[in-house]
Amino acid sequence: MTFSIVAVDPETGEMGVAVASKFIAAGSIVPWVELGVGAVATQSWANVKFGPAILRLLQLGYTPERAVKMVLLEDPRRELRQVAAVNARGEVYAFTGKDCIEYAGHIVGEGFSVQGNILAGREVLESMARAFESTKGELVDKLLAALVAGDQAGGDRRGRESAAIIVYKPCGGYGGCDEGVGKYVDLRVDHHPDAVNELVRYFKIWELTILEREDPRDVVRVEDVAEELQVALRKLGFYRGEVDGRASNELIEALESWMAVNNFENKMRKDGYIWGSVYRFLLEEAGRRGE
Repeated sequence: MTFSIVAVDPETGEMGVAVASKFIAAGSIVPWVELGVGAVATQSWANVKFGPAILRLLQLGYTPERAVKMVLLEDPRRELRQVAAVNARGEVYAFTGKDCIEYAGHIVGEGFSVQGNILAGREVLESMARAFESTKGELVDKLLAALVAGDQAGGDRRGRESAAIIVYKPCGGYGGCDEGVGKYVDLRVDHHPDAVNELVRYFKIWELTILEREDPRDVVRVEDVAEELQVALRKLGFYRGEVDGRASNELIEALESWMAVNNFENKMRKDGYIWGSVYRFLLEEAGRRGE
């Protein structure tokens, strides 16, 4: 009823899980991640105790294979289970019980595993593995690419309902090293007829608002676009001064106020520039307000 991917990047310390299913809120059941330890997916008659138990065993130094086999050892539903785990070093192990509903299986690669049950066919897993291995970027980009590829290859043969992604990264996410806990991405779509694509849409908003990974060349000097900013911020009710094209303190204060209200505090700059992504979003918002 589910297809998922667990993966780590030992070089960056990133680790995560992405999942999709014709099952409500699969993100509340399948993925388990702990920074510096590893990632686990438990599905097909999922036992939610497996996630914390395997992570604890990984933390104690057990290999993923040994950890998964230990939690399954006395399990009366062992052959109905599907479990995958990867540790911070990139060691991987996956198990698919012989009684999982077809098509069921897994593919283990370098630092990752894709697995699923009640799938349209093995091509779902093959597409996921190829997408993960060929996609450039951070782990979150590779995980999302794998999930999209699996969905496009047929995914869960019963249909679509939920999707989720969790990625931890040292100093990642809201608050960074100062106040964060390394939760770089944590998004869920619990009930939607096109859950994977909706998850991708969520991520684009998350990336724009929270993640600090802009292209350093994608910046705009406030002084060069002051008039545009004044007009846009006036439409949105944040600027009340003259539209004179000057990068005045009043304009800067209005811009920072708009950014704070729209949750862009992670994107504020003090060097006279604005990120291109934020600048474009502001103009789009003002354009919609003017329609």
